[in-house]
Amino acid sequence: MTGNVAPATHLEHLAADADPADIHAVLERDGALVIDDLADAELIDRIAAEMGPYVDATPSGSDDFSGRTTRRTGGLVGRSPASRELVQHPLILDVTGRLLHRAKAFQLHLTQIISIGPNSPGQAIHRDQWAFDFYEFPAEYHVQCNTIWAMTDFTEQNGATRLMPGSQDLPNDFEHTVDETVPAEMTKGSCLLYTGKVYHGGGANRSDDTRTGLNITYNVAWLRQEENQYLSVPGEIAETLDDDLLRLMGYRIGAYALGYIDDVRDPIEAVRGRTGSMSLGELPGDGDISR
Repeated sequence: MTGNVAPATHLEHLAADADPADIHAVLERDGALVIDDLADAELIDRIAAEMGPYVDATPSGSDDFSGRTTRRTGGLVGRSPASRELVQHPLILDVTGRLLHRAKAFQLHLTQIISIGPNSPGQAIHRDQWAFDFYEFPAEYHVQCNTIWAMTDFTEQNGATRLMPGSQDLPNDFEHTVDETVPAEMTKGSCLLYTGKVYHGGGANRSDDTRTGLNITYNVAWLRQEENQYLSVPGEIAETLDDDLLRLMGYRIGAYALGYIDDVRDPIEAVRGRTGSMSLGELPGDGDISR
């Protein structure tokens, strides 16, 4: 057993009406949990319909980690109006703000439908925060909060995401195995919530059906986003979005002096076609949903 860690045995499930403080407490303790039936099936179906042509056109992964029989389809804010409801889900944003509270702001990091095809092997166990060039962030400092919304039922047989609850406190280790994990089995519309520190991986799909999940993640606003929202969402669509969503996508100052444009302007001004400078001491959007 790697690092003398006892096998994980339990992934807690909470109800959709759970208190955000209680959800945050479990997330801090275990690094992961499931919120049951948080989204209506009708909303999930609308997202699936809007994204269907894009999913069909997405090639499978080119290596074992991305999955040679797995499709990863992004750009949801621009492609699927219905998905914006999940991107801005108030409960998820509340909990994310609590987890990432040590940063001035957080932003949308990634939107991606992950479709694991039949007979897919399991993914290597990893930490999502390794995307930041494997930098070892302080153990108590969280930089990422992640969700996977079940677009189909997740079962151990069809490749439910596997996690090591409590592993967020372990040192970096590339040798963890699936035997140390438990499956995040959940119903369509449920939401797996997990931190960037917890060890996890896509499960092996031993069924005849495709397992589909919508991965929406957030990171602190002073780090680069995995998915470039400014190019993934065409300008003509960005112009139609409300200020709260634009700021969540990253059209804001990420800290005291990170992300302004030209003459120290708020980046949202470029989308709105306005001019005028701002004081660096007055960060736009304080108190909004991306704070």
